[in-house]
Amino acid sequence: MNRLVLLVGLLLSFGSLASKPDLFLLNTYDESKEVVGWVMSEKLDGIRGFWNGQELLTRGGKKLNPPAWFTQNYPPFAIDGELWTKRGDFENISSIVRTKRTNLRWRQITHQIFEVPNQSGGLLQRLAVLADYLQATPIAHLHIIKQTPIINKQQLQDFLAEVTGHKGEGVVVRDPNTAYKTGRLTSALKVKKYLDTECIVLKILPGKAKYKQMMGSVLCQTDTGKRVKIGSGFKDKDRANPPMVGSKITFKYYGLTNKGNYKYPVYLRVRKAD
Repeated sequence: MNRLVLLVGLLLSFGSLASKPDLFLLNTYDESKEVVGWVMSEKLDGIRGFWNGQELLTRGGKKLNPPAWFTQNYPPFAIDGELWTKRGDFENISSIVRTKRTNLRWRQITHQIFEVPNQSGGLLQRLAVLADYLQATPIAHLHIIKQTPIINKQQLQDFLAEVTGHKGEGVVVRDPNTAYKTGRLTSALKVKKYLDTECIVLKILPGKAKYKQMMGSVLCQTDTGKRVKIGSGFKDKDRANPPMVGSKITFKYYGLTNKGNYKYPVYLRVRKAD
């Protein structure tokens, strides 16, 4: 019984679970992909916020609990975007958005919209539906992410360098002529200077020298079954309180070796439950 009570408490701490929304997901860009004629925008490192016309949900279907004013004048149709504050502020965003109690910290949050699901036409036509709504009903914290046409690949690389040079996460490129679809798309790609993926922590490995008595690295396994040892990217507070065995973490890497191993894996963060 105590175990059941604990499990219920953990679920409530993340908000109630609604039906998981059927959303689109990004694939990864590579140089062989022809994207001239597509559009690009900055990839914001926040928490996915899907408004289904009545409730604000995470990607995994957890119901969020913003103050009433936040969604008071939201449209009666679905919109999809990122709950965000500024670059490099993921932990703060996560703390605000996932709290059970509503509070004034939500005033830091903007809802940056990159999709208007279930509308007809291409991406820009779908976004125009929301633009028309906001013209009649302005909402200060609800923004449509700017989509810039890609003229050539150098323009894309320049934009990526600009975004990452200011500590942004990366760029999203999308085919603006594609009708709305869900699932992992070949018409919506993330562009980064590095790649990232997730893995399950299998073992905490002890540190040496200055990190004696602390965590030195973690042994993880990705969804593909590949194991990887990650020892860099951790702050001292992470080493003192390492990710739990069984938890999921995100790490970045710079391609694969000839043997298929991850090059220079670097810890980014613990993956929060959706």
